[in-house]
Amino acid sequence: MNPIRTRRSALVTLGSAVLLAGAGTAPSGAAEHRSARPSAALDWYDTTAATIAAGGATTQITNSRTWAISWLAAARATREVPPGVERGDFQDAALASALHDALVALVPSRAQELDTALRTTLDRVPDGPAKAKGVAAGARQARLLLASREGDGLDPASVNAPFTVPPAAPGVWQPTPPAYAPAAQYGNQLARPFLLDSPDQYRLPAPPALDSARYRADLAEVRAYGAVDSTVRTALQTETANFWFGSSLTLYTEPLRVALARSPRSTPARAALVALFHIALVDTQIATSDTKYAYLRWRPVTAIRTGTIDPDPDWTPLHVTPAHPDYSSGHNTYAGAAETILTALTGPRTAPFELTSATAPGVTRTYAAWSELSQENEDARVYSGIHTRSADVAGLALGKRVAAHALRNAGRLFYVL
Repeated sequence: MNPIRTRRSALVTLGSAVLLAGAGTAPSGAAEHRSARPSAALDWYDTTAATIAAGGATTQITNSRTWAISWLAAARATREVPPGVERGDFQDAALASALHDALVALVPSRAQELDTALRTTLDRVPDGPAKAKGVAAGARQARLLLASREGDGLDPASVNAPFTVPPAAPGVWQPTPPAYAPAAQYGNQLARPFLLDSPDQYRLPAPPALDSARYRADLAEVRAYGAVDSTVRTALQTETANFWFGSSLTLYTEPLRVALARSPRSTPARAALVALFHIALVDTQIATSDTKYAYLRWRPVTAIRTGTIDPDPDWTPLHVTPAHPDYSSGHNTYAGAAETILTALTGPRTAPFELTSATAPGVTRTYAAWSELSQENEDARVYSGIHTRSADVAGLALGKRVAAHALRNAGRLFYVL
């Protein structure tokens, strides 16, 4: 028996159980009753994305937290339908109410737009006990969840807590050109996770030693393929680097929407999909920061310009290097976690879908498996000249471990307070 396949099947089974638990069965005629109105889950997914795009925080993990809190409140609010009310009406009202109240609290600059979105949803729900009780349930869950996450250390100021750079030495991270900016995201590791027992629970083993064959190969690859003036990187590889250079949160918003739109599950199950995705990604970003700042591995640009292996003081990467250590790659921890959650809850493949990127204008790519996104992330950071291959591979592994932990412990999230 293949242990990897067995483990994957177990996660899929567990994920399905999480999504189905408490979902209930719609009473006879409910589907017809609701078929005339749009999907509240998809409407509010788009509203959440627009809210964060227009008024969100400057730090990615803070925006991931906003997604996680608001959609977890919605998942909890929709799970238990009071007796004697129409299930679909209650759930649409509860979902909209929870998301509205949580998002207004977290992104107050968008209150007017969110008020309009709430009215639009509630205008589609008939007046009566189902609507009134749904609104009350959503408001209650949003209030309780916001209170439970207060002071969790995921606000922008805490995320970018000051970090004292150690003295320069072989292998040790230093601020990178051209800005030589202070270290970013140091505070992620100090934040309170949703499901991890501690930020260092899945800390990776140390990166390859500087004198190892693996590290020499890593550095040779990124030196050749990641240089701004590389003569070996192909046009397609450059496109890949550009395509995945932007925010992972932004790049994965459309794939998650594809999964949500194609899900046949109930409203609570669909809300749980979005919530668990972002909860796993908050915890993954916390774990990523822990590993990065535990090892403080220098970036390729520093290693190539100042290291002992054929130093080249003029070497420049294709893309500007982010201001935090190399190991492990945050884009790849994100990709690994996203792949794991999407695979467990929707299966490894889907019908082909198109994806665009703000950092590759005019480029449209088509995917049919979540793993394809992960593989491109791994390659992209090398072609960008900002990560070693080892940092990318380790990042994928870390993200997958944290997401698997989230799946195993998801039952702790979806109880109704």
